[in-house]
Amino acid sequence: MSKVIQILIADDHPIVRQGLRQTIESAGSEFEIVGETGDGAETLAATRRFRPAIIILDIDLPKLDGFQVTEALREEKLESKVIFLTVHREESFMRKALNLGAAGYVLKDSAITDIVAAIRAATMNLPFISPAMTAYLIKPQTAARQIGDLQSLTRAERRVLRLIAQYKTTHEIAETLFVSPRTVESHRANIAQKLGLRGSHSLMRYALQHLAEIERD
Repeated sequence: MSKVIQILIADDHPIVRQGLRQTIESAGSEFEIVGETGDGAETLAATRRFRPAIIILDIDLPKLDGFQVTEALREEKLESKVIFLTVHREESFMRKALNLGAAGYVLKDSAITDIVAAIRAATMNLPFISPAMTAYLIKPQTAARQIGDLQSLTRAERRVLRLIAQYKTTHEIAETLFVSPRTVESHRANIAQKLGLRGSHSLMRYALQHLAEIERD
């Protein structure tokens, strides 16, 4: 039996909290919402009480904003992973979130489609950034090389890479593409070889960093 992932939702808008709760709870029994809070002070108190694995944290909370809450959590050595939820598309906000050790940065206008993937990524110790923000992670001087790398992949390999970027497992990819898990593993190995990638999470990192190119392909 898989371990239950306890989650705290912190947002000052009840309708947002309700939508997140419904989305998360409908995604699977492995998720448990242990509480909801509407300001930074309440969020700190609830974190101390419940010690959730993950906090979905609005940056623009009253009393203490999401950044201040995260700084306090780190000072108190509370180990909950933070997924920031925000309307801010500015690179400066995203960079600050990542510098604070955020597990994810999810835009509110795509939260319903992104939040479960962000949670699952956090449980695997992988970062999640809403696709609309990933362009900031790509260095302009390497763009031509990145596109060339992708063009070296077959159509089937590009489909596998696109599904990897959606945090799907080998078995889930096999079911989606109607092939065997062994075939997916073969594609993964070929992709890694062509792109010069090594390490257990290297394909995931590459897929996330090059999501814009993959989606346009």
